[in-house]
Amino acid sequence: MESVEKTAAAGPAPVIVAIDGPSGTGKSSTSKAVAAQLGLSYLDTGAQYRAITWWMVHNGIDLTDPSAIAAVAGKPEIVSGTDPSAPTITVDGTDVAGPIRTADVTSKVSAVSAVPEVRTRITELQRSIAGGADEGIVVEGRDIGTTVLPEADLKIFLTASPEARAARRSGELKGADVASTREALVKRDAADSSRKTSPLAKADDAVEVDTTELTLQQVIECVVTLVEEKRAGK
Repeated sequence: MESVEKTAAAGPAPVIVAIDGPSGTGKSSTSKAVAAQLGLSYLDTGAQYRAITWWMVHNGIDLTDPSAIAAVAGKPEIVSGTDPSAPTITVDGTDVAGPIRTADVTSKVSAVSAVPEVRTRITELQRSIAGGADEGIVVEGRDIGTTVLPEADLKIFLTASPEARAARRSGELKGADVASTREALVKRDAADSSRKTSPLAKADDAVEVDTTELTLQQVIECVVTLVEEKRAGK
């Protein structure tokens, strides 16, 4: 009886939430806001793939040679801060939050992330972070519900039309052309969906949320409700 009372007093049980989907669906903004609102940790897995890509570019690795990428996949030390209000990421002690968002890194991340040795390395890192989140965590990416955390308590797959996603992404990238942004998004979707190792895909038991006609706040409210329902049912 005593242990039950202690558990009840501690609040809701930790919950692991996997949020997947292609770029421009509101994944990052939604994940951070939901985690902050519910007192959960937050992990942007895409930033980790960007970080290892940045390291490869920075160190002159031939990104057209998968074996060259595989050979050094274990070298960089990537550390992700999980505070949703101020997420951080460093590589070998260097803050790379800005550099990993450049067009150069963006154009090369699919090639690097398709290498199995890279995915194994980063997946292990992601599972370690999720497993150490005592209060629960929101993990966002492209293969979280299917590969990284298939036992997640709640899986959500965000979608939106290519046009809506391009408009949002070009708005984030000041001055970007919507048409060229749409073309880049569709190209990356094709690369990520067709790769052999952990492709972008919706888990069979994921809840799909189409954000095309929704405001960011509506998406956040929808996901918060789903998480709270899951918590209540635990």
